[in-house]
Amino acid sequence: MLRSSSPAQVVLATVGVALALLLAALDQTIVGVAMPRIVAQLHGLNLYAWVTTAYLITSTALVPVAGKLGDMFGRKPFLLVGMIGFIAASALCGTSQNMFELVLFRGLQGVFGGVLFASTFAVLADVFPPAQRARMSGLFGAVFGLSSVVGPTLGGFLTDGPGWRWVFYVNIPLGIAAALLVATQLPFVRSSARLRDIDWVGTGLLFAGLTPLLIALSMTRDHAWLSTPVMGLLVVAAVALVAFYFIERRVEHPVVPFDLFKRNVFAVPAVIAFFSGIGMFGPVIFVPLLYQGVLGISATNTGQLLTPMMLAVVVTATATGALIGRIPAYRFLATLALVVMIVGLVLLARVGPTSSPLEVTLDIIIIGAGLGVTFPLTLIVIQAGLPHQLIGVGTSQLTFWRSLGGTLGTAVLGSILTNRLPLPFSRLGLAGTLHDLFLVAAAVAAVSVVASVFLREVPLAREAEAKTVPVEVEAAA
Repeated sequence: MLRSSSPAQVVLATVGVALALLLAALDQTIVGVAMPRIVAQLHGLNLYAWVTTAYLITSTALVPVAGKLGDMFGRKPFLLVGMIGFIAASALCGTSQNMFELVLFRGLQGVFGGVLFASTFAVLADVFPPAQRARMSGLFGAVFGLSSVVGPTLGGFLTDGPGWRWVFYVNIPLGIAAALLVATQLPFVRSSARLRDIDWVGTGLLFAGLTPLLIALSMTRDHAWLSTPVMGLLVVAAVALVAFYFIERRVEHPVVPFDLFKRNVFAVPAVIAFFSGIGMFGPVIFVPLLYQGVLGISATNTGQLLTPMMLAVVVTATATGALIGRIPAYRFLATLALVVMIVGLVLLARVGPTSSPLEVTLDIIIIGAGLGVTFPLTLIVIQAGLPHQLIGVGTSQLTFWRSLGGTLGTAVLGSILTNRLPLPFSRLGLAGTLHDLFLVAAAVAAVSVVASVFLREVPLAREAEAKTVPVEVEAAA
């Protein structure tokens, strides 16, 4: 904890960091609503999916690197660079004259979004001791969930009002406010790291592996898994990532310290994040298809019916952060929450053409409630159990594995939908395919339940100084 900070400074700095998180998270949900209008004006329907994919690829690939550099050089500079770059990239997206430009600028926006995702949660370890950190992790998880609720509504309002370009321009005032608060209120933790300590080779190999991997997974929407483009990219990714592993075992300051995976307090939460990420993205991506294709509900009402799931995430994430320090044997809470999530997925698999929208809504609330508990809990365990000099890389790795699980889950479940959907298309046939899809998601997510049983409990009330490294704290500007 930064003891030189006043209570007011801590509050303002926390608000600034929360706004930075909202800035990055909101952009993942607000743009989708505007895409039909964007395509109508800029044309380039063949690049439709890549507006989202470009952001996903660059933001996911940047998270591990930004987390490590934040540990080395302090998180305040990276937060500021992330916010300023995100604002600039948002302005460029808003000025796009064709779809190619928009895809290019969205990729640039994802670079800075990845920096923000890697830094925001890690800052909690700099500002709060473990007991308070638990409550703040819940609140930050709620901010992340809130973006899923607010994003589609705000995106629709801006698209129908001032125009789709304001979906990107709205980031500018929000980002400026966040940057000013962070610049003036967040203290800077100075380290002794130098530029020559950066693992440049490892960083390059990580990008060279993750980029083709994520592109290949994204391409499975319209390419077979065994097609030449997909397999070629997967082979390139495998070669680069294998080389990355051997390089990282030898360098002094690896981007990904693989010894982390020997620590229970990191390995188990990472496994939980990866496999629960598959279970999370299944409902988010495919429940709208269930509402519209099986139950015959309009697209407008579908967005509203998804809101209860995100609200369940917000409520349970906030409650978990506030109460976890008072719950004896809290590690079993993860197991219970994941079981609840899987129950929701199994119930969702039973939905058919004769089901009511209320039934689906209750099922996704159950899923959201389980997920909301796992978000802050896994983060709390990692930040309370790792040494301070590893908190940034550990936190960013948690985000990375959850994102990778979601990407892989979307690809695999999308392939199931494409290959098993009977033709000609019918509501009954779609219901049967989605039944299989949600059961597969539940079976994969069950791995996270098994992993959670081995989670080692870390005392949350112990003093942070017991595991911090000496740092020099400069007062905020």
